[in-house]
Amino acid sequence: MKTKELVIMALFVGIGAALHILIPGIGAGGMKPDFSLLMMFLAIILFPDKKNVILLGLATGIISGLTTGVPGGFFPNIIDKFISAFAFYGLFLLVKKNRSIISNAVLTAIGTIISGTIFLASAFLIIGLDGAFMLMFTTIVLPTALLNTIAIVIVYPIVAKIMERSKMTFA
Repeated sequence: MKTKELVIMALFVGIGAALHILIPGIGAGGMKPDFSLLMMFLAIILFPDKKNVILLGLATGIISGLTTGVPGGFFPNIIDKFISAFAFYGLFLLVKKNRSIISNAVLTAIGTIISGTIFLASAFLIIGLDGAFMLMFTTIVLPTALLNTIAIVIVYPIVAKIMERSKMTFA
């Protein structure tokens, strides 16, 4: 792990935390769209390495857990982000040779849906989250997947260009 990579990944986690704090809770139980996922996925796309994925999954999970609006949502966030980081990384490795903005968008949508499903399932098991699973899935997870997908299409080219101009190498 290079120091530059760690600094950039820390910035992405910090930006994700700020977005997670600023976005208001909607729906049952104070759940909110999780844009920290977007930043975690972006960091995995830029620095695809198992060590980075472990670090990003844990850091994003802990910070999301600390800033969640869902009572008792700390552990579901850690479980969700850690598993989602590796699921995204695995999918990323499958399409790495055919990578494009479209594949990044599709992976972000799938990763967000995986994350939301894991969060809801673990929250139901751990804290007995009130509300219907499908209602929360359709009103929070799917719109978040759409927003994250649109955001990655906008944000990734900008970040890639900045990285290129600063002579920062990435995968």
